[in-house]
Amino acid sequence: MDEHYETPPGVVTIAPGVLTTIVRMTTLAHPDVLRLAPRVMTPNLTRRRSKSAQAEGLRVEVAEDATVTVDVHVIADPRASLTDLGKVLQMQIARALEQIAGMQVRSVNVFIDEIEFDAAARN
Repeated sequence: MDEHYETPPGVVTIAPGVLTTIVRMTTLAHPDVLRLAPRVMTPNLTRRRSKSAQAEGLRVEVAEDATVTVDVHVIADPRASLTDLGKVLQMQIARALEQIAGMQVRSVNVFIDEIEFDAAARN
């Protein structure tokens, strides 16, 4: 039997914390990212009509128009091309949010807070 149910369209809500997990996992998957920067960022006081989630080294904000803004702070391997690393992270994070969560990305801001020379000496 082939049954077909008509259901009214609804709303799918994805918690900002889930988006934060997607951003964290995508960022840490890159081999030139050693870890997220150990800092807690202060919320932007000018954006009041949005939902946001913060974790150590990153902030994900969902605006009223359902677009996402991401700030991610990383510690990089000194052998990495920092400009290329930033561009690749922007692209990969935006793609992950669009494909996994279906979210439209307004911007991905990558901050390379440090490079860790001890990591190059260990490898």
